[in-house]
Amino acid sequence: MTQNLIAQLAQNIIVSCQALEDEPLYGPEHMAVMAVAAEEGGAIAIRANTPQDVRAIKRKCKLPIIGLYKKDYPDSAVYITPTIREVKEIAEAGAEFVAIDATSLTRPGGEKLEHFVQSIREECPGLLIVADVSTYEEGVTAMGLGVDLVSTTMSGYTPQSMTNEGPDIELVRRLSALGGVPVLAEGRIWTPSEAAECLKAGAYAVVVGTAITRPQEITRRFATAILEAARQKQTS
Repeated sequence: MTQNLIAQLAQNIIVSCQALEDEPLYGPEHMAVMAVAAEEGGAIAIRANTPQDVRAIKRKCKLPIIGLYKKDYPDSAVYITPTIREVKEIAEAGAEFVAIDATSLTRPGGEKLEHFVQSIREECPGLLIVADVSTYEEGVTAMGLGVDLVSTTMSGYTPQSMTNEGPDIELVRRLSALGGVPVLAEGRIWTPSEAAECLKAGAYAVVVGTAITRPQEITRRFATAILEAARQKQTS
């Protein structure tokens, strides 16, 4: 069953349906209908934050879910499903996958990533692990720990990773070339052509969020482009 779930993702798009508390679409009911829209558009899976959103999406959408639970701890910069407590809540909500921060940042309580992955295997059997990494070395480490998938989610969002304007296609290429654990391309993918480039670079599947599910950010990009065009027209 688990291998079938992973195989189902191959060469497809996963849509990240997330909204923060200060955003207009915040709330499980909004994310649930967003997931349905993504399903109708051809998404093969959904990435969702919080147990509440996972449950709401499960009620309306048939797609498998990569669940995560963003939580802040005072002794750590890790916030994507940082402890086994959040993992269990995501599993209980019905997610088939859990996304965890697998970067080299210090974890809450100083827990080692190896111990964290082992705890997930022992306490949530059958739950597939997606390791969110920011560098090649982190990806290699996560693969060595036996995670089910590696995602480039954190590239550009940690002190040790390079900040790119677009997706980190080189990281996708290097990790995919290892030929082991499937690699998901995620992060700053704004256009269909960028998504296609990630697949050409070896990505198993592509995760797109903001460019599809955050209308305020989409609108902002259009508004900025139009204002710049108007400025150039006035000065020409």
